[in-house]
Amino acid sequence: MPSAAERTRTLVQSTCSAVLVVPGAEGAGEHALMPEVRTVGTDGEVYLLFPADAPAVRAATHAQDDELPAVLELTDVAPVAVPHRIRGRARVSGWLTCAPGIAEPGRMMLRLEVGELYVDDLWGDAAVSAEEFAAAGPDPLTAYETELLQHLAAVHDDQVRGLSGLLGDRADVRRVVPLALDRFGLRVRCLDAAGRSFDARFDFPEPVADVHGLRRAMHALFEAAQG
Repeated sequence: MPSAAERTRTLVQSTCSAVLVVPGAEGAGEHALMPEVRTVGTDGEVYLLFPADAPAVRAATHAQDDELPAVLELTDVAPVAVPHRIRGRARVSGWLTCAPGIAEPGRMMLRLEVGELYVDDLWGDAAVSAEEFAAAGPDPLTAYETELLQHLAAVHDDQVRGLSGLLGDRADVRRVVPLALDRFGLRVRCLDAAGRSFDARFDFPEPVADVHGLRRAMHALFEAAQG
């Protein structure tokens, strides 16, 4: 399974929603505190791109050499329609400074020096150290996960539903929806005849490194479900 550090790094570098909470910038509205771009530096610092007149930029500029505490809050929502769509949340706490010279005109890059991290997702909840975060990498399928899950739901619904044949005693499943995909396997959300939902996880024989490896792994999984 992916480590807590890898899961947190994946969320930070994914397209899930993010809001930066900064003292002195509250009251500006949540949209104004959403970075346009976020990326992770070589030492694990998080870079956040904002319009030059954004409240977060003004707060960081006003703080100058002082350590300005800030928290990046991330919310991961399933890209397909399922009950209880929030798949996870993460918090990245640290200190915010301006990083002039990196962004294009009209924009300012802010640097969040990471102190503490916390993730609560489909795998469970855990604290992550800054060192663990810096050493981890995002899941290699992160950039493709949304498109792949939507493709599975729209084009391969029958095959996805056929995975219920691998669930043994839970064969009364009426609907199966692809919920999450990573290099280790596929997670689905199942709805039974009574309208209750539960998750099932199908691990690949070995972690995949790219989309080509994923295609082979998914083909083998569907074949196993067909018996």
